[in-house]
Amino acid sequence: MGVRVMVLDEHRLLAEALASALKLRGHRVLAAAAPAAGAAELVISRAPEVCLLGTATPAEPGVFEPVVRIKRERPQIAVVVLGPVPSPRGIAAAFAAGASGYVRHDERIEGVERALAKARAGEVAISPQLLQGAFAELLNPAAQPDDEGSRLLRLLTPREVEVLVRVAEGEDTRLIAAGMEIAPSTARTHVQRVLMKLGVGSRLEAAALAARTGLLDRAVPVPVAADFPGGL
Repeated sequence: MGVRVMVLDEHRLLAEALASALKLRGHRVLAAAAPAAGAAELVISRAPEVCLLGTATPAEPGVFEPVVRIKRERPQIAVVVLGPVPSPRGIAAAFAAGASGYVRHDERIEGVERALAKARAGEVAISPQLLQGAFAELLNPAAQPDDEGSRLLRLLTPREVEVLVRVAEGEDTRLIAAGMEIAPSTARTHVQRVLMKLGVGSRLEAAALAARTGLLDRAVPVPVAADFPGGL
């Protein structure tokens, strides 16, 4: 017997392709759409037996808030997450939010069907391979890279960090030079090095990258003497 299912994914083509495949195999697909602010409301209003919820970032904070709301207001709806090869943290976040299963984006349609059937029956729907991979990573954790802001911060000298902060505050070369008591040509050189190390082409891009990664929250400008004790 087919499953009454709803497919939500940020990639509309993927959602529609999966919905079409499920329809051809006898399932009743109530909707196929890209998730947005109203994703939880849509699922709650249509009340499928199972919701396939796609995400590209299962470890991101808050990504499973729709799952929390769906389970709070319609606990009978089973939610199966459709995502990339997850980290143990991603799997844990999905199940902690109330998901009934986790299926990889590249899973065959037969695997998706098995997950739907298990979730509808109240069983945990996750392949043994995913669980084995998660346990292996937990038992033998690889060195995890720091977040992007910390990584970028390590690329810069203390002087360059101060320059970046001033750039983010909108200072031009003249103001940077005056504030740091250096020559405008030296300030210009520092700015160019910051842009090169961050891999951006303009001051605006550098400021946007620093803000997006939280680099500015960690950046504490140091006195000139701390970086160049002998002066310039």
